[in-house]
Amino acid sequence: MVARLDGKARRHGWQRRAAVVVAAGLVAAASSAAAAPVLPLVPWPAQVAPGKGGLLLADGATLAVPVGDAAAKAVATLLAARLAAQRGLSLRVVEGDSGTVRFARAAAGKGGDEAYALTVTPGGAVITAAGDHGLLYGAMSLEQLAGAPGKGMVRVPAVTLSDAPRFAWRGLMIDTARHFQPLDSIRAVIDGMVAVKLNVLHLHLTDDQGWRFEVKKYPRLTQVGAWRTEPETGQGPGPRSGGFYTQDELRALVAYAAARGITIVPEIDLPGHAQALVAAYPDLGVLGGTPPVSGDWGVNPYLFNPGPQGMAFVKDVLDELMAVFPSTYIHLGGDEAVKDQWERAAQVQAQMRDLGIKTENGLQSWMIDQLGGYLAQHGRRLIGWDEILEGGLPPSASVMSWRGEAGAVDAANAGHDVVLSPAPNLYLDNLQSDRGDAPPGRIAIQTLEAVYRYDPMPKGIGADKAGHVLGAQANAWAEYLVTPWQVQHKIFPRIGALAESVWSDPARPKDYKDFLARLDPQMRRWRAGGLEVADSALAVDFKIAQPRGVALDARRLTVVLATQAPYGTIRYTLDGKAPTARSRIYATPLQVAPGTVITAADFAPDGVALSTPRRFDVTRDALLTTANSALSACPRGALGLRVPLNADATANGPAYNVNIFDACMADDHAPLAHAKAITVEVARLPRNYGLAHDQHAVIQRYATSPFGELVVSAGCRAAEKAADDRAKEHDPMPGAKVLATWPLPDPAKTPQRFSFSATLPQLGLPDESDVCFQFTASTAGPFYTVEQVKWGQ
Repeated sequence: MVARLDGKARRHGWQRRAAVVVAAGLVAAASSAAAAPVLPLVPWPAQVAPGKGGLLLADGATLAVPVGDAAAKAVATLLAARLAAQRGLSLRVVEGDSGTVRFARAAAGKGGDEAYALTVTPGGAVITAAGDHGLLYGAMSLEQLAGAPGKGMVRVPAVTLSDAPRFAWRGLMIDTARHFQPLDSIRAVIDGMVAVKLNVLHLHLTDDQGWRFEVKKYPRLTQVGAWRTEPETGQGPGPRSGGFYTQDELRALVAYAAARGITIVPEIDLPGHAQALVAAYPDLGVLGGTPPVSGDWGVNPYLFNPGPQGMAFVKDVLDELMAVFPSTYIHLGGDEAVKDQWERAAQVQAQMRDLGIKTENGLQSWMIDQLGGYLAQHGRRLIGWDEILEGGLPPSASVMSWRGEAGAVDAANAGHDVVLSPAPNLYLDNLQSDRGDAPPGRIAIQTLEAVYRYDPMPKGIGADKAGHVLGAQANAWAEYLVTPWQVQHKIFPRIGALAESVWSDPARPKDYKDFLARLDPQMRRWRAGGLEVADSALAVDFKIAQPRGVALDARRLTVVLATQAPYGTIRYTLDGKAPTARSRIYATPLQVAPGTVITAADFAPDGVALSTPRRFDVTRDALLTTANSALSACPRGALGLRVPLNADATANGPAYNVNIFDACMADDHAPLAHAKAITVEVARLPRNYGLAHDQHAVIQRYATSPFGELVVSAGCRAAEKAADDRAKEHDPMPGAKVLATWPLPDPAKTPQRFSFSATLPQLGLPDESDVCFQFTASTAGPFYTVEQVKWGQ
């Protein structure tokens, strides 16, 4: 039987997807999964044949490698170290053909570099592969079969696997430009990646906010470009932050990743996202002047000048980059380069005339072609974001499609290799839940299940062009990922779901519950390795079934408990204590008296907690409080971001859902029939957004005091719907009933968090009314939002 592998074999140095000869009697995973016990393997292998019994691994067990096979010895040593860390086992690596676990080389032609076979019997285990990476992935499968972390001897279930990946590019991007990440954290992520057979780490090394790669010929790139002053909130400049990696540090990182089967693809982003570059070397900009390294997120105007001096500079940078990174692919960005500076710069327009180029997009295409040719001379290939398609794609370029899948479809059908990396599907900076304790990020929620369901083979690519799909990559953009905790929280466990899509046979039906059971022990291994692993999918959510007004008058309340993912058992307490594996099981909605405190967590079948306990106060004060996460956008906009109090916020600092285009939030279920007073807690945030051509969409409300006001209005949604005159946008809320107005204080003399209180006018408004909280502060200053609202009685 031959393992089923989709797509054409890859070219240009990438591993070929090769069929693996499987011993007679193997049963395809798709047909055996229902009958066999769940094996803790993520991603699921191409072929699985469960055996009988199991292999006992204990102290003193040997890992045997072929004599003189340095690569096999390195893999065995890595496996021994990982099992020692996870289970405290002391395993010996020996040379020869006799051992508890034996590594063997397959004959030539038996499979590609990443293909492997693993056989486990009560008498021993054998990992067979032709390539070094195949041995590594066989070892990672054996590690997974050893189960969750523990202490001492472990029984590995008997099984025969024959496996190879669906795609050659199975990637993750870490953005080190927006917030510098320490190398220890990146190495920890690499250790987490190899566990699920991801093989590409894309490092975003330059952007408007920082240049992280040491270039010895141009030292100011890191002396100046690696450091910025964080944005202010009305009380003077923020702290200085930044950092960069030396070439020696990056060479060591490349070697560390290579030992774990991972290629590091570096990115130097051009011609846009170049403000840090222009800050360091103003002569490489377009219109003159020396900007600061940016503290704003989004799209900034500064472009690289692609004249002779600039192109020579990039080639110098690429020379030093290629000396550090042996990757076949070099990423040169190309995204979000608004061309205003090129349109207005006489020297750029003259260059376009000399080259016979009619459009600025055409000039970017020319630049990409020149640099792609230069990389090709050195045996490398250029890849860029899908905007490089806009001026016509040079033959040598490959495309990473982020603006949906259209770029990938167009490029693949035109004969270019592509990597799928679409937003929002694979943007890991998106939130994983709508819980109030979610850390900052983009507010479009991409759950673990959503990533699991994503198929990186887009519809619209011809069958004869499908081989141009190299694979897929998830991106962890770091505008709001400051600390290693935050970065890892976004990455894990969702890269386990990505791994399933880019490695496993798509013919095997998706089974989310089965996947969760297999992912559970891997999540525990990640945590045991010191990684932060989000429990968003398994955290308990609480919801009162009655409408808010009814709940305030009820003697008994119905509370529904639920998790995102259908795995585990919810257990709860009503005495304020954390639940344990012996606490009451949640089966039906709870009937509780007002004042009850419910604490709940999800538990695995073996009694291990899958989530941190969450607490829900069913008190009158809680029912009369509306948190920021429960507010919605005012009628004209949508909430788009969850942002920290400060740009340098730590992992556990406060975060707020906001619409950066309109400083207005709404409580759609305000208990006005019960409330006689109101306290609004306010937060003042940095307004650090580079909006480029979207700046016109920012709504400026008319202010009647020096620093603007907070206007609280009831019936605002109906009033907004009735307003058909755009001039009324300057009226805080036309037709709505104003409940309270407060002038905002001088930000230079006021803390970032403060509150307003007032007695409410008794207007006979019903419960569940919509109430808007609108700030009229200048859009040239800090951004204001509501932290929470307390309705008093």
